[in-house]
Amino acid sequence: MNIVVLCGGVGGARFLRGLRGAIGSGDSITAIVNVGDDMWLTGVRIAPDLDSIMYTLAGVNDEERGWGRVGESERVSAELLAYGVGWPWFTLGDLDLGTHLARTHFLRAGVPLSKATELLGARWELGVRLIPATDDEVETYVVTDEGTMHFQEWWTKHRAALPARKFEYTDAATATPAPGVLEAIRDADLVFLAPSNPVVSIGPILAIPGIRGALAAAPAPVVGVSPIIAGAVVRGMADACLTAIGVATSAAAVALHYGARSDDGQLDTRNSTSLWPSSVGQSGLQGLLDGWLVDETDAATVPLLEAADIRSAAVPLWMRDPESSAQVARDALALAVRR
Repeated sequence: MNIVVLCGGVGGARFLRGLRGAIGSGDSITAIVNVGDDMWLTGVRIAPDLDSIMYTLAGVNDEERGWGRVGESERVSAELLAYGVGWPWFTLGDLDLGTHLARTHFLRAGVPLSKATELLGARWELGVRLIPATDDEVETYVVTDEGTMHFQEWWTKHRAALPARKFEYTDAATATPAPGVLEAIRDADLVFLAPSNPVVSIGPILAIPGIRGALAAAPAPVVGVSPIIAGAVVRGMADACLTAIGVATSAAAVALHYGARSDDGQLDTRNSTSLWPSSVGQSGLQGLLDGWLVDETDAATVPLLEAADIRSAAVPLWMRDPESSAQVARDALALAVRR
């Protein structure tokens, strides 16, 4: 069985780790990973979501912080700041910098990001094929009343406290999917949307021309796992992102925002166009979901989602450790094959 997961961030990393532990020996996982968080800083190319996922699958991530390498030191960042270089509120660990330097070495040599990601991941037995959504530089910027800034500045420095007016994915309209992305979706037996931030993790992936259309046309079922539990975000400040695009912070609202794949495109796009470009002409956005997994505390939303032609189930969604993550993955697999 070929499984494809669209993902980013800590939620995506933990879901992939759980899925890896839930599948059979003959199954394969391809992760299509967000690059909207990526940026150049102090001369190196940083790819936070790709790295968080790689470190988690390799078993070398910092579980307490949820990002970066375990056992980090920060001597290089301290030296850079002493020279007045970099952002004082965005500290990179020394081990993490090794990854960024290696990536930058490959990129400067003309190696595309997808191949560089493969080379970096070859160091460990990941059990998952990682592909960036695109080899092009597509970065997320946030429009606020205090100006437009890179997502990392809004998220890390300001902790999403500045109300976001709009999210922009720079150069997304002219970007192309990385090699293997569309083929993986086309050949998948199952497709999952990980419990990642819908706006700044999944949104930049869907903004790459061709990816949303490939999902809509995929022969495989497409099932999402809610990043919202009992009306609250699981991690981070996704609620601030959802508020900016006019979507309530609830499991049902996010599912309905993605839309049912059975929908012919006649969706309410008043807020959607700021998040994803249309792939079905002027009539609206094609829905994406065949199924949506919600937490047991949101069980009351299941009939609403079923009525919207999105099959649903309510199960415990907290991914506190590898076993609970594997159980979420097993429940998602069960929902995907349910008829």
